[in-house]
Amino acid sequence: MNVTINCSELQLQLDAGVPLLIIDILPPEEYADTHLPGALNACVYEMVFLDRMAELAPDRFLPLVIYDATGKTRAATMARDKLVAAGYREVRILEGGLAGWCAAGYPLAQAGEPLREPRLLDGTYRIDAKASLLEWTGRNINNRHYGRVPLQGGELVIAGGGLRQGSVTLDMTGITNLDLEDKGYRQMLVNHLKSEDFFDVARYPVATMVLKGWEPIPEASPGTPDHLVRGELTIKGVTRSLTLPATVMPQEDGSIKAQALFALDRTDWNVAYGSGKLFEKLGMHLVHDRIDIELFFVARLIS
Repeated sequence: MNVTINCSELQLQLDAGVPLLIIDILPPEEYADTHLPGALNACVYEMVFLDRMAELAPDRFLPLVIYDATGKTRAATMARDKLVAAGYREVRILEGGLAGWCAAGYPLAQAGEPLREPRLLDGTYRIDAKASLLEWTGRNINNRHYGRVPLQGGELVIAGGGLRQGSVTLDMTGITNLDLEDKGYRQMLVNHLKSEDFFDVARYPVATMVLKGWEPIPEASPGTPDHLVRGELTIKGVTRSLTLPATVMPQEDGSIKAQALFALDRTDWNVAYGSGKLFEKLGMHLVHDRIDIELFFVARLIS
């Protein structure tokens, strides 16, 4: 049995009344927008995919033809592998997927308004501090600790579909630890981080990021960084240039969600405690210079 079937072969079988079931494996909203005549929907990305298939096709001997959007990704192959492993005897993939069917000029069962991807709107955005967060991870030879630093706020200015300028303010007095279960040890670590040994929050209660622009990353795939953001980070009164890989996602309600995952050498900002390149014979007090940061924020259009 061939693993694939082309559009003309499928149309011939439909015209001849060959018993088969066509399965659209795309998300329901894509299926609702347009799909092949007679196709049923079971989204392969959902955990209940096989349960849904058991409802649609309880007869494992009934021939199935499945299709994805373009046939260029692993979606249809993944769906076929799952179905074959579940006992379906004849599962074929439509070559070219939905796009190939449309390009060949065959009819569609439904064609509503094309789905529009949310776009980045020009204007000024205010960062929603309550919906945003920064998580940090630090390490020594024996342990890994992680926690959060709350955002105070910030703004982005978008012009011509790009970042013109922006800023993010972090409340260093609110630094927390999330991995230590013992309250005493947890508070001891937080106090240490707030002290002069680390971030000296009594003198430097905030840290700031000034954003100066970004460049799109060509051909970035969904789920990977799609922009390089240029800016400056100020901690403990020390300002350093920074370039961050970030994922920027406009939302349907006009807001922006953005995520950046990056590493810092803390000693560049005079966060010196336990650094092996600044002190010797540290023993158990050695702390790695690298801090991993994950920044996530939501910005809402205000003008």
